[in-house]
Amino acid sequence: MTAPSANASPAQPRSNRRVIAAGFLGTTIEYYDFFIYGTAAALVFPTVFFPALGAAAATTASFATFAVAFIARPIGGVVFGHIGDRVGRKTTLVATLLIMGVATVLIGLLPSGDSIGVLAPIALIALRFLQGLAVGGEWSSAALFVSEYAPKGKRGLYALSPALGTMVGLLLATVIFLITGLAMSDDAFVSWGWRVPFLLSAVLVVVGLWIRMGIAETPVFKAAMAKAELAKQNRAPVVEVFRNQWREVFLASGSVLVWLSFFYIGAVYLTNYGTTALGLPRTTMLTINLIAVVVCIAGGVVGARWSDRVGRRHVLLVANGTAVPWAFVMFPLMNTSNVVLVALGMSVTLFLVGMATGAATALLPEIFRTSYRSTGTGVSFNLGSVVGGGIPPIVAAPLFASYGSTGLSIMLALIAVIATLSVLALRETRGRSLEDDPVTGADATQQAAAPA
Repeated sequence: MTAPSANASPAQPRSNRRVIAAGFLGTTIEYYDFFIYGTAAALVFPTVFFPALGAAAATTASFATFAVAFIARPIGGVVFGHIGDRVGRKTTLVATLLIMGVATVLIGLLPSGDSIGVLAPIALIALRFLQGLAVGGEWSSAALFVSEYAPKGKRGLYALSPALGTMVGLLLATVIFLITGLAMSDDAFVSWGWRVPFLLSAVLVVVGLWIRMGIAETPVFKAAMAKAELAKQNRAPVVEVFRNQWREVFLASGSVLVWLSFFYIGAVYLTNYGTTALGLPRTTMLTINLIAVVVCIAGGVVGARWSDRVGRRHVLLVANGTAVPWAFVMFPLMNTSNVVLVALGMSVTLFLVGMATGAATALLPEIFRTSYRSTGTGVSFNLGSVVGGGIPPIVAAPLFASYGSTGLSIMLALIAVIATLSVLALRETRGRSLEDDPVTGADATQQAAAPA
């Protein structure tokens, strides 16, 4: 008997709600865990884990440990992509959440550098690597999971759930750190208060696992298994995706660079920049960050809904193209040290990020074949993460020291140019059935993204 089509026979409303919840809540928890590390790296890790280094060197070392996750993410994309394409999408969703939760709680229990010396940063790096592996499989798995469940014409709307999960995860991390910081003295916060957000992750992971364990495999994946399409692939999915769609992998990686680079600079580096370079209080910067993340969520809604109407490519061109000149406006606003202008600079930055996120979350799963969709989505997203999310926070401090904020603006503008050119080289994917072959294309007018 033929398996049901994802487009012709969408899941029932109750099932749909659970699918959306699984994409949203699970991604929220994963990125909450991921971003509390970034916030801690900006605010306390230089003191806690690198006490022997000077302030500048400790900050650089702290952000270097943050970037370790971006080295692990492509590995996680390959590993969990393989599991998703061979075993199932649901299995990856459960595994990534478990790994992330365990690593995060252990970071919260980790002794300081003053207590165990060099073992502290070594253990921190190892646990951060595990976080990177988990996130490397999480976003792509959640994005294609909801996409393969989505009714026709609503993939952008459904893909909004993991996109919003990413932003709400950051929002939740900021709120928890803000409350923790306000509830105690600076000394208590640095001594033990920073651990509270990490330990709270255990409760959130239990909720996420309950949601994800209760969902079924996607109709598109089950249909492919029933047709034995996946069994025909003798090679590993990562080999197949580079054999058949290597151009799309690199173009997709380039298309998400604005989203990732502006996100991590705006949400992580600028928090440290505001407290150190501008001299603003920590609670002030966390409050500004909170406002900017709410604006980012609004941008995500606009980007996702607009992409269902006019197409993914159009929305990404607007967001990525606008980011080029905005890179030269953002830091002059920040450098005024005026709280309102600093909030404006961060908010516009994260609004552009939200627009790009909402469209790209729908775009990437639509590019690749079902037989290696999990791998293709994960590898392309995580390659972009290394360039856009991993490198800028590391080079930001030395670049600022040598060239000031102008150097940072040039770096971000160049990244935005590459992202815009990558989108220009892609074709529109809105409306393409996920059961069509994007390489051979049953309908050439709705073929997956390929070089123009």
